[in-house]
Amino acid sequence: MTAFTPVRDPAEIYRRSFAIIRAEAELARFDAATESVVVRMIHACGMVDLAADIAVSDGFAFTASAALQAGAPVLCDVEMVRHGVIGRLMPAGNEVLCLLNDPRVREIAARDATTRSAAQVDLWAERMGGAVIAIGNAPTALFRLLELIDAGAPKPAAIIGAPVGFVGAVESKQALVDDPRGVAYLTVTGRRGGSALASAAVNALAGGLEGHG
Repeated sequence: MTAFTPVRDPAEIYRRSFAIIRAEAELARFDAATESVVVRMIHACGMVDLAADIAVSDGFAFTASAALQAGAPVLCDVEMVRHGVIGRLMPAGNEVLCLLNDPRVREIAARDATTRSAAQVDLWAERMGGAVIAIGNAPTALFRLLELIDAGAPKPAAIIGAPVGFVGAVESKQALVDDPRGVAYLTVTGRRGGSALASAAVNALAGGLEGHG
């Protein structure tokens, strides 16, 4: 058996990884900016077939990137998404927030008989207008976000909807695709998703596609 010689240079590892993804994934239907986001998401999960599950609105990457350039906050449904966002890539020192541990959340969750992830969305209202939303875990958070927009809450600039799971994940993402409420969006249809995918999308939008961990 031929011994494998590992590549140790970080830049070369990234270069080869992204070249492999572009060679193997079906990316032709995406514009150049969205392709960069999708490549970064595939890199985060190792599954080139993820490209087939991406649903995205026209101009999503441009709209979301412009919002970040203008200083928009990134609102995350869980701490795993927040911690996955690379702060040094934020083009305007953007706030990256998760309010899951805000002391008010448990009271809202108990009152509304819902998850803490959904309850914290109620606390986003004052920051939500023009924000970039990154949901990578909780379908209930995505459902609640859409409910609040329907009720007249300020619209975010863009929604990354990638909750993962077997109960509600498929339905929440389909609800976004069926009626995005005039908001730019990217989602991973089906059961797949996760915090790594959501934060990878944010990092790509912030300018961290290639050569950054």
